[in-house]
Amino acid sequence: MPDMLVNLHGLAAAPALPGVTLRRALAAERRPVVGWVEARFGPGWAGECETGFAATPTRCLIALRAGVMAGFALWDVTARGFFGPIGVDDGARGGGIGAALLLGVLAAMRGDGYGYAIIGDAGVPDFFARVAGAIPIPGSSLYAGLLKNR
Repeated sequence: MPDMLVNLHGLAAAPALPGVTLRRALAAERRPVVGWVEARFGPGWAGECETGFAATPTRCLIALRAGVMAGFALWDVTARGFFGPIGVDDGARGGGIGAALLLGVLAAMRGDGYGYAIIGDAGVPDFFARVAGAIPIPGSSLYAGLLKNR
């Protein structure tokens, strides 16, 4: 999958979803959040989630539906200026949580001073293009470059 670029100027605000709260994870939530990510998305994303908790404030946005974790998104964990990974629980997909997480993180990145964000190895390019106007970066893939050097 290609890396994608998002212009952070003029992005839409994250939609308000009834019964869903989006917020930065607190440092004290590290273990339950990382455990939740590992159980649903594996040790690789759990490791990236650990990195999101190494910053103060955290670089981890969580979605809670009726007080129960439903999704997460990270930034500045793979590299500075990079969005992701993002994941939504199987039972919560299709309700707009992924779009809200994406736009919420991009707004946080804009607030941190970024003008653009890179989505590395965008697994679902159509989603990122539709929600955030992301465009492919020709000839790019951070992960493909890493694999070539092995």
